[in-house]
Amino acid sequence: MKNHLFLSFTLLFIFNCSSTKNTVKYSFSAEEVKLIMNADSLKPMRVYKINNKKDSLLLRTKSAYIKVNPKDVILQNFVKRLYVTVRDSISMGVGIAAPQVGILKNIIWVQRFDKENFPFEVYLNPKITKYSNKKQTYREGCLSIPNRTDTLNNRAYSITIEYNKMNGEHKKESIESFTSVIFQHEIDHLNGILYLDHLKKEISDLKN
Repeated sequence: MKNHLFLSFTLLFIFNCSSTKNTVKYSFSAEEVKLIMNADSLKPMRVYKINNKKDSLLLRTKSAYIKVNPKDVILQNFVKRLYVTVRDSISMGVGIAAPQVGILKNIIWVQRFDKENFPFEVYLNPKITKYSNKKQTYREGCLSIPNRTDTLNNRAYSITIEYNKMNGEHKKESIESFTSVIFQHEIDHLNGILYLDHLKKEISDLKN
């Protein structure tokens, strides 16, 4: 009986430890929670810039998977504040990624120019599963790279993406033209990549 009780306690302890690790792995860190909850959902967050060394190091860090939980008040507050940030007159853009405000989680907002009324939509854990061979040329700028725009020629014309919605639904779709450029740009941010990296590669390829 004692052996059975000891075994049960051990298994319960291991399970609880495992559950705790998974919660930490998929949710926000204490520092991220502090950043997110220091104001309500109507207040924009500070946009990180590459001309700040500490900001730049974070922008070069890969973001992590976020567990979708519609009842998570921290996630709800963050998603709203991220939207307010991209629509703020100081930092207005057509897309934004979580690391651009110091949160290393796979969350982006994108303006859908391929839909009626050009709505902004939020995407959790987005990933590109297919790039077209056909390329397109667009000028790109970035909220995290002040006072600069450049022309890139190597963005895929169409992409296939998979992502989670805030209600937990998993979706897959194909996107073309300028909207696909926005998705590529923002998903790059989740992987610690800036559009300048693509520009450097283009310049290097031309020299070779």
